[in-house]
This record gives sequence, C-alpha cells and structure tokens, in this order.
Amino acid sequence: MKCQLVAQGFKRGNCLTRMPDGKLRNSCEAILKKDKSGLWHRVITSAHLSRPEHYFSIYMSGCNFNCLKCHSHEFTKNFNGEWLSTDEIAELCRNYEEMVTVKEPVERALDWYATELCRCCGSCIINNSPSEFCPQKLTPDQVLKSPQGFGPARNIVGYTGGDLACCPEFYAQLTKKIKSETKNLHVLFETNGYGLTPKNLELLKASGVDSFWLDIKAFHDKVHKKLCGVSNKRVLELPSELLEYGFQLEVLSLFIPGWVEKDQICKIAELLVNVDAKIPFTLLAFFPEYKLLDCRTPTVVEMIQSYLAVKDAGLKNVRIGNIGIFARTSDELALLHAIVDSEDL
Repeated sequence: MKCQLVAQGFKRGNCLTRMPDGKLRNSCEAILKKDKSGLWHRVITSAHLSRPEHYFSIYMSGCNFNCLKCHSHEFTKNFNGEWLSTDEIAELCRNYEEMVTVKEPVERALDWYATELCRCCGSCIINNSPSEFCPQKLTPDQVLKSPQGFGPARNIVGYTGGDLACCPEFYAQLTKKIKSETKNLHVLFETNGYGLTPKNLELLKASGVDSFWLDIKAFHDKVHKKLCGVSNKRVLELPSELLEYGFQLEVLSLFIPGWVEKDQICKIAELLVNVDAKIPFTLLAFFPEYKLLDCRTPTVVEMIQSYLAVKDAGLKNVRIGNIGIFARTSDELALLHAIVDSEDL
C-alpha cells in the first residue's frame, strides 16, 4: 500500500508494526485490508465500555507514531487482536447502544464531560449511597459495571489505541455504518493528529465524525521528533482547522519531566487561546512506560505550577488528570485541593 501521506505531499509517519513472526511491516499494510467487495477490515485489540470516559472505546492495533512513552505499545506497536470488518464493528456499536444510560448532545461528545457525571467510585451501587466527591448527576440505575469500573454508558463511540488517520477510508466507512445503523451514537476520534491532512479531514467530516480528542505531545518540534519520531508542524495547525470544520474538540498534553514541562505546556495553552480560549484542555501526569521507564513522574508542585501557567495563559476550561500519579500523600492532596479549583480535578 502506497503511503497516502506521501502521496498528499506530507512525510510518512513512524509507523512500523511488529508482526507475530517478529518482522516489521508498515502499519497500514499490517493491520488494515480491504476485501473484494470494498469492505474494510482492521485488527481490533478490544472494544468495551471504558472508564473514566464512560463511552464505548474501540482499541485498534497499529499506529503511525512511535512514542517513547506509549502506554499502549503492546498493541499499537505490535500486531495484537483479531480481524474485524467495519460491519462487525458497527454491530458491536449497535449492541452497545442498547446499554446506553446517558444521552449526550453532540456538543458533549468528548471525554472532557465524563467526570462531570461520575467519578467511577461505584459507591452508589456498593454502599447504596453516593461518595462525598459524587457529582450527583445520575441515578443509580444509570451506573453500570464494566471491565474498567463503574459509571454510566454515554452515547459515544471512541476510536482509540493505534492512530492511522492517514488511512481515513477505514474510519470513514466505519463511521457511516455506525451512523446509519444506530439511532443516536456520536463518534469521537482520539488522535495524535499526524494523519489529519485537509483532504482526510474533509472525508472524515463527510462521513459523520463528530469530535476529536487531540493529543499534543510536545510544542518544540525537536522534542516531538525525539519523543514520537515525527515533526509536530501539522499537529500544531490542527486546533484552528478542526474548529473551522465544525468538529467538537478537546486537547490533552502530558507533563513528562525532562521532556515536556511547564514551558512547553504553557506554549500549547497559548496556541489554543489564540484559537478559542474555551477549548477544553487536560493536563495529564506522566508515569513511566515503554522506553521511558527510567523517567520519573512529575511532582505535585510541578503539576500545580503548570496548571496555574495554563490558566494564566487564558484557557477557560482546564483539568488535571492522573492525580494519583503525583499526589500520593495526604499533604500532597491537601496542597493540590488548596490551590486548584475543585471542578478542575
């Protein structure tokens, strides 16, 4: 399969997948195929109601990045899963729709709004009463047990795991089938942004994709290349373009000590403010994984300082994630709650 990015005048991704025999193949050739009838098939690792997103996540093998800190490398960089057609995946989505307990409008077809509804503790089910941190937006009958914990089932399907937006035909066909065969499911694409060329965005928009969760991994191009294997020039152009196309958008960035710290986090925030200060932004704490096992986690002070810098830059909707990674003691939690707005945790 000829690289579609190269055909469009862009550079190919860092997209090798390790096959069961140990050999490396281009991801688009390793985990994607189209049969004679025109039906697309992809290697799917798993598909289930995920937490804390509270939506149906489809975890896909293969990726066009080679992130040193990838927390899903077992299936994004390795052939891991089973072949499913877009018909079969759409059927899984139809079955999921029967489980839905919360119907979100398309404006809320994002991960961002999930914790507004439920914090996954399950206290309302286990103890028959809400916890002190419960948003109290749901009734117990709207809370379900899933492989990753308790919470509602929102009417959203998320494309996650390995990102091959550089091969949009698969996603477009799948999205059309989901939209035509379900009553009210929104489609969210979790992406590194690299394959979202103007041509590919047009196809995804026409197919019915509703929203994007854009992971901006670094602001400085040199760091991005070292961390992910490719330039971030195209990625930094996307926030404005995605909104121009009418997609719902949220952005996240990871604080990685020694790699992506407050200075770059603040630059990303300034970029977003210049587009729309209301873009939801999640600041996540890094934990050692894959090829960055020797890299430490951020401290509570580093996360608070970055949070304050992002707020000072002008972003209106900011949230801190992976709190248990950096705030492990009662004193650290107390400091965090004393400085950070409670709705941002």
